[in-house]
Amino acid sequence: MTNTSNPGPLSGVRVIDLTNVIMGPFATHILADMGADVVKIESADGDSVRGFPPARSEDMSGAFLHLNRNKRSIVLDLKSADGRAALDRLLEGADVFVHALRPKAIARLGYASERVRSLNPDIIYCGAYGFSVDGPYADKAAYDDIIQAGSGIASISSRLSANGEPAFLPTVLCDKLGGQAIAYGILAALFAREKGAGGQDIEVPMFETSIEFMMIEHMAGSMFEPSLGKPGYSRMLSKTRKPFRTSDGHCCILPYSDQNWRDFYDFVGCPELATNPKYSTLSTRVQNIDDLYAMIEHHACAHSTAEWVSFCDTHSIPCMPVLSFEDIVEDPHVKAVNLFQGATHPTEGRYKVIRSPVKFSGSEFSVRRHAPKLGQHTNEILTEIGMGPVIDPARAAEKS
Repeated sequence: MTNTSNPGPLSGVRVIDLTNVIMGPFATHILADMGADVVKIESADGDSVRGFPPARSEDMSGAFLHLNRNKRSIVLDLKSADGRAALDRLLEGADVFVHALRPKAIARLGYASERVRSLNPDIIYCGAYGFSVDGPYADKAAYDDIIQAGSGIASISSRLSANGEPAFLPTVLCDKLGGQAIAYGILAALFAREKGAGGQDIEVPMFETSIEFMMIEHMAGSMFEPSLGKPGYSRMLSKTRKPFRTSDGHCCILPYSDQNWRDFYDFVGCPELATNPKYSTLSTRVQNIDDLYAMIEHHACAHSTAEWVSFCDTHSIPCMPVLSFEDIVEDPHVKAVNLFQGATHPTEGRYKVIRSPVKFSGSEFSVRRHAPKLGQHTNEILTEIGMGPVIDPARAAEKS
């Protein structure tokens, strides 16, 4: 825990967070790290991420510790009149309400935009959906794998696999993209409100967000009408594009500019390639990228990873060793910028804190609150809004 005298640029902003798993909590994690007071609404069962193994306690996984620091947890039964009354009271004094329920589900619960805005006309109302409410997929269930399948991510992987089968990336990419889009959407709406625009609704659909993300480079010639070519950025789709095996490991070696390539040609003993029309300019290199990647692969094993990094850094050629998760923690740059810090949770003991990578000159990153136990702040929050306390926060869903 660090000094909280200046918790960040969102100090004084209250966010009511009716999300779980990763997409919504990642968004509110970003806001909480910027100083917002994030009130996490949980059912008596709690956010399912609490149960991700391994963990020291069954409801406090490592992912939960990270995603939900600097937040407060209140347990409410939103199927009960008292639970809804408490949420109503919270919304009346909030700046932001973000939920991740499907349109019909949030309407059945009684918290569609129109009703929430009747409680607080200036609130920023953010619906984080799998699919836009305006399309036929509005009521489809959405998880990261579903969106990877629908956004082109799984399909494009088939172009690189040995058997041509589509594949999922081994990360919840679409959830995290959606979380960042939620965060920047809310920040923009707060800024507009400060300029006098009042409250507004935000829709963040994971499907459309992921499609735009994928298509930035892969629309390629198909962006034009009539089309100048099929979708797909050729350099990204080269099967020879990969980390290259060095004499003692693997390394990304990525000459990019004309000068990068001239220096690389000299280093591997092929200076004549600098004047070869196939390899002398960016436009021609892209057309012959398989040849160039094959050449890098051929020469990479002649030197160690450290030798490649030294040569490339000296000549400003993009280069990076392939780091495992274990290596990342010990990387000298990561250690120098203090990205991983140690902390002691009051119930879970020592754990690693990954500080916010975004730095503000006006405030330092701080863990103002460790990730909360289920319903830990129920009494505190209900008292603040004049409706508490309950006797046992762990049974707040029954009592509220």
